[in-house]
Amino acid sequence: MPKILVADDSIAVRKVAERLLTEAGLGVTLAANGEEALAYLAKERPDVVVSDVIMPDKSGYEVCAFVRGHATLASTPVLLISGIVNHEVTKQAESCRADGVLKKPFQGTSLKDRVLELIAKRQSFAPASVAEPVSAPLAAVGEPTIQMATQPLQGLHREVHKPTEIEEQLRVERAHSEELTKRLSESSEQLARAKTSEVQLVAERTRLNELQATLTKVEQQVSRIPELEAALKAEQDAVSAFKEEAVQWQKSSARIAELESTLHAERTAAEQLVQQLAESEQIATRTREAEARLANAEQLTAELHQKLQDLEAELLTERRKGAEAVGQLQELEQVAMNVQAMEELLTVERDRSGTLAQRATEAEQAAESATKRLEEMARKLGEIASLASQLGSGRGQS
Repeated sequence: MPKILVADDSIAVRKVAERLLTEAGLGVTLAANGEEALAYLAKERPDVVVSDVIMPDKSGYEVCAFVRGHATLASTPVLLISGIVNHEVTKQAESCRADGVLKKPFQGTSLKDRVLELIAKRQSFAPASVAEPVSAPLAAVGEPTIQMATQPLQGLHREVHKPTEIEEQLRVERAHSEELTKRLSESSEQLARAKTSEVQLVAERTRLNELQATLTKVEQQVSRIPELEAALKAEQDAVSAFKEEAVQWQKSSARIAELESTLHAERTAAEQLVQQLAESEQIATRTREAEARLANAEQLTAELHQKLQDLEAELLTERRKGAEAVGQLQELEQVAMNVQAMEELLTVERDRSGTLAQRATEAEQAAESATKRLEEMARKLGEIASLASQLGSGRGQS
């Protein structure tokens, strides 16, 4: 089973290449960058090398130069793959003696077909012996070939007895080897410069695409200028109308401020009226309470007056009784002067008169106390009547 080495820093490209080549019955080894590819090539000899042109560390050109620089790998076909295939890429591929350049992404079975073609080509041009490796790619680009180094060796086998000629050929081969080494170094430098140029070219193309996109956006914006001018005019008209509305609003604001001031004054006056009304209601409540207390006092006064009249009537009765008792006492005294037998009765009458006198004294004291209470009540009633008069005057004014 032929072995194919695929080197690409894109995992998607590696997977696609692996699937296409595996379906063709080929063994595939994957490398994520140029360093991995070189490490594999240092130990193994694949039948075909497929390498991406641009990779982070070693480029595909450097991988190809590595293959061509080693005698055991020099005849191995190298197929470069690149997202951009132009004159510069083709020129660099020819410079490193690659067998071709294939554009990514792959179209149909293009990768499989190219790899199988390279395998068939290699088998058809297989060397006759180990001492004569394939040198077709080198001759195609005009470079010195390994055959130049093998011819003196063949002459050495045929002319063993000619040491002088062999030494001369060995010297020539050494000179050729030095020249090849020098040219290989120059090719590596050119390859590095080409890689740098390719990176710069990609950057410039990216920048050009960005500029084209920016130009397209600018053109779109320029095409919108009439529309924007019309919108600007509409906005200006709207701003003018808004300014007029703002002037009217300022006037309205001044009027509103004036009305708010008047409303504030009215609210203050209303609050004062409410406060006065509350005070009036409190006064009316106190007046009603005072009137109720006055009515109670008048009722109490009437009751006291009635009691006083009753006491006066009792006092008159008691006085009348006392007068009668005095008259009787006088009659009894006159009777006592005449009748000694009536002394005991007179003593009894005297005791009774003393009791009556004491009761009369107590009645007089009670009458004086009642009189004083009536006078105090009359004074209080006068004060209550004066307060009621003042309250009535206040309500009339409110």
